[in-house]
Amino acid sequence: MGKRRRVAEQRKTKPAVIGGLIAVAVVGGAFGAYSLYGGGASAEDRSTTAGRKAVKTGPPTAAEVTALSTRFLTAWQGGQVAKAAGATTDAGAATAALTGYTKDAHISGVTVTAGKPSGASVPFSVKATVTYKGKSRPLAYESKLTVARRAEDGVALVDWKPSVVHPDLQDGDRLVTGAAGTAPITALDRAGGELTTTKYPSLGTVLDGLREKYGKTAGGTAGIELRVVRKAAAKGAQKSPDKTLVTLSEGTPGTVRTTLSATLQADAEQQVAKKTRASVVVMRPSTGEILAVANQSHGFNTALQGSLAPGSTMKVITSSLLIDKKLASADKPHPCPKYVTYGGWKFQNDDKFEIKGGTFKASFARSCNTAFISQAKKLQNDDLTRQAQQVFGLSMNNWAIGVPTFDGSVPVQSAAQMAASLIGQGGVRMNPLNMASVASTVKSGMFHQPYLVSPDVDHRKLATASRTLSAGTLSQLRELMRYTAGYGTAAEAMSGLGPDYGAKTGSAEVDNQKKPNGWFTAWKGDLAAAGVVQQGGHGGDTAGPIVAALLKAGS
Repeated sequence: MGKRRRVAEQRKTKPAVIGGLIAVAVVGGAFGAYSLYGGGASAEDRSTTAGRKAVKTGPPTAAEVTALSTRFLTAWQGGQVAKAAGATTDAGAATAALTGYTKDAHISGVTVTAGKPSGASVPFSVKATVTYKGKSRPLAYESKLTVARRAEDGVALVDWKPSVVHPDLQDGDRLVTGAAGTAPITALDRAGGELTTTKYPSLGTVLDGLREKYGKTAGGTAGIELRVVRKAAAKGAQKSPDKTLVTLSEGTPGTVRTTLSATLQADAEQQVAKKTRASVVVMRPSTGEILAVANQSHGFNTALQGSLAPGSTMKVITSSLLIDKKLASADKPHPCPKYVTYGGWKFQNDDKFEIKGGTFKASFARSCNTAFISQAKKLQNDDLTRQAQQVFGLSMNNWAIGVPTFDGSVPVQSAAQMAASLIGQGGVRMNPLNMASVASTVKSGMFHQPYLVSPDVDHRKLATASRTLSAGTLSQLRELMRYTAGYGTAAEAMSGLGPDYGAKTGSAEVDNQKKPNGWFTAWKGDLAAAGVVQQGGHGGDTAGPIVAALLKAGS
């Protein structure tokens, strides 16, 4: 009799699958646990334990994806933390996150609606209420989960990641509701106009960063919010800013003025919107002021915090090194063969071209890889690192622009990796901010640390470089970039912007990408800019038009 009653309960509580959608519903918080959780150990668990059945392998079946996602989402919605966590690959981490969801974030009344699975991935929407000290606000967002098979026993489980709970969560982050750690701010452009994400969608992470740094000193008072509290940064690294998700009560904002230009920022937003995964930075070489920051994707700030191989734009720094060491001279003959072997690697040029009897200027303008690799045997392993640090102010993790940044990385390498770093591959990593700064250094003749908020606001110390290029090296470096803008790979993008201009293109190969990342860095007058289009192809065709349009607009 008890068995028949239990079977009846199973039939009543089994989630319905309607039109490919899983309808997760809980009435009064009670439902058939035996049906939902398999009555204890699963068939897979029992067969594995008994040793009578081989461990399942391969991707989860459609039935397993539906069953596991329904199991997890129904338990989460019903407040059954232990059972929800038990359906994941990391029960401990899931328990902590789901417990904090209620106790720290003060989220209740959760309703989860699953969408149509796509392979092992299941999208879902969440609607809930955030309540704190008598104040309530609705919360709604979209997320997704993935079902994976555990290798040791073949059991299908929800692959646990913090983003399952909320898409803005990363490892070590927490959801917290309460008095905000910092007061809100009103960010202003250089002319005093308000900067908002409504006007400038790219500035979301920038505004978060400004609040994180200046909220306590800008004169505002904190409100009550649900926010993502980011994990502590590693020693020497900059912590990512917390992110507000829901405001329950407004605080009083303080005011922070930035160096951004309203017109250039608007133009930059429009330009990056034309290319998928495009990012750009515009700055003023004579001062270091950042005038625009934009990303086509508004989640991660690639323009300021990206860490990507810069490809041939790195040849600006490498050229300064080779000229300094008398290994190259703009108008003197320089080898550009089809192939060069170094450190056991065979390097070649794009389309295996070669330049016979050409000058170093011709090799730079055509972006000849072998012209640079051929000099590797005459360099010390730390030469490029020292040049990047001492002349261009990079790779020392000490920039203080007003928001978090990645300040470039040029590690000391050896053998083939050292050679690859000369052409912006290997372990070298940059972002548009770093490469705009490189063009600025060439134009102005010395490194000016970029900044988004004037150091006069908080009396912080800006980073400096320990030396400048000699007059002879600087003159040749400017000539290389001018020639490339007029007659080389950057000529089409830079057409009509001369004569006070210079540019360098780049294409950075990335493992498992069909197309390289396209890079472009340039100056015109007292403006410099750099951009990247990830998986865009050649920089002159992709990032080049973005950069050139902004240089023209700002002139």
